[in-house]
Amino acid sequence: MAAKLAVLISGRGTNLQSIIDAVAKEDFPAEITLVISNRPKAAGLDRAAKAGIPQQVIDHKDFKTREDFDAALDETLRMAEVDYVCLAGFMRLLTPDFVNDWRGRLINIHPSLLPAFRGLHVQERTIDAGVKVAGCSVHFVSAEVDAGPIIGQAAIPVLPGENVESLTARILEQEHRLYPACIKLVVEGKARISGALVQFDSSVVTEGALLNPPALAD
Repeated sequence: MAAKLAVLISGRGTNLQSIIDAVAKEDFPAEITLVISNRPKAAGLDRAAKAGIPQQVIDHKDFKTREDFDAALDETLRMAEVDYVCLAGFMRLLTPDFVNDWRGRLINIHPSLLPAFRGLHVQERTIDAGVKVAGCSVHFVSAEVDAGPIIGQAAIPVLPGENVESLTARILEQEHRLYPACIKLVVEGKARISGALVQFDSSVVTEGALLNPPALAD
């Protein structure tokens, strides 16, 4: 039986679309059963509607506290009987109680090679720091922002003359490849939390390296 995913969004939903495309494949072990937005006009809701996926708006402005919002979110997720919750551009800080209740089943994507550049304005800070390799990370969510166990990362070189817009777009391309792949590993039980790290099944093999600037030829 396919695992049930809920995807939480706040905006355009491009990562949501990458997950929609992935779950449409016959060999993908999960399905999206609910998309939730904290913003009523999030464009990602239209993506869900076009894919025939139920959508729900839980507007954070309707709640006095984060705890009240998270309680409503938790109730909705449990009523939908979802197995995993994927944050895809969800611009809300979740409370520690919510995060702990969903530990190991709550996944996020962040546009940096964590633990570098946690938080906001990532690409601007990356360029200002003169970093030569940038990328994105998928991680299990912890109570500390952008600090949970890392499931996977994708890296790209920062190009000469790079600006925030171009770097953002190039990282986003990698996000769309990485996020579904990491979700698949988690759902299949091939990536799981072990202490403060993620332990992989022995069948998961990675190789290769990215150098910027390139190494000299032998």
